[in-house]
Amino acid sequence: MDSYRIPPLPHRPSEASSKPTAPITPRLQLVAAAVLFSTGGAAIKACALSSWQIASFRSGIAAITLIALLPATRRRWTPAIIGVGAAYAATLILFVAANKLTTAANSIFLEYTAPLYILLLGPWLLAERIGRRDLAYMGVLAVGMAFFFAGIESPSVSAPHPSLGNLVAVASGVTWALTVVGLRALGRRGENANGLGAVVAGNLIAFLVCLPLALPARGTGAGDWLLVGYLGVFQIGLAYVCVVPAMRHVPALDASLLLLIEPVINPFWAWLGQGETPSAWALAGGAVILTATAGKAWLDLRGQRASRAPSPRGDCRFSR
Repeated sequence: MDSYRIPPLPHRPSEASSKPTAPITPRLQLVAAAVLFSTGGAAIKACALSSWQIASFRSGIAAITLIALLPATRRRWTPAIIGVGAAYAATLILFVAANKLTTAANSIFLEYTAPLYILLLGPWLLAERIGRRDLAYMGVLAVGMAFFFAGIESPSVSAPHPSLGNLVAVASGVTWALTVVGLRALGRRGENANGLGAVVAGNLIAFLVCLPLALPARGTGAGDWLLVGYLGVFQIGLAYVCVVPAMRHVPALDASLLLLIEPVINPFWAWLGQGETPSAWALAGGAVILTATAGKAWLDLRGQRASRAPSPRGDCRFSR
């Protein structure tokens, strides 16, 4: 999920409670970002370049775009930011590889199981406790993920190695979980704004790591280079340009639900462009994962609002 590649932004609970709704423009920006993110799978499949070439050149172009359009990405990078960027780079590379091997639906839905690994890593890396609701959510995600391995998918032109691709997509979910955990750690250290630096660092690392295997780029047409340019400038770069300002004005639940547009319509673009049809098991697993994620976000927000209610003494306190 390229939409899951969004660094946390500084946020004050008092502002969230005083502005329960957001103007229409930021919401439209999030919708636009989700649509741009969703085109990644189909564009990767339509490009004749290898996965190494796409991963390298897409990320190089994206890094240049982000540095040019978002001044915050030019701030000094610390070793911690580069470390988070390395985890993000692995996610970018694995996402491209998964889309070259299996269906776009499987690639995006299996990457959306990242919260399962985040909850598992939280107690070890962030000292975050796992509650009963979290355990139930982890169980549902595990069931949804199992659906993708319940049946044997037949190879196709756009998904030549579905079983291997599914495993690569699972790995991308793990590396994205590490990225999110790293971003949380940066936030705790007061480096929230440098999450964008980690995004750029990740793209630069992906570009450099894949470059030796991407050269020489021969036998490709202009259309393939246009697709790579689109992926870097629009599917990643412009999408983040839409997301960054919007996230400051849209409540967390609304933002997370609007960005769920990405995995919902991602398979549609692959069907439209490559005639790719996900299996019934994949669609069922995707529905379970997305429904559980949306439900968890809603329940968590309800709990946060309840904890922010005024105390009997009349003072308003906020829990973390």
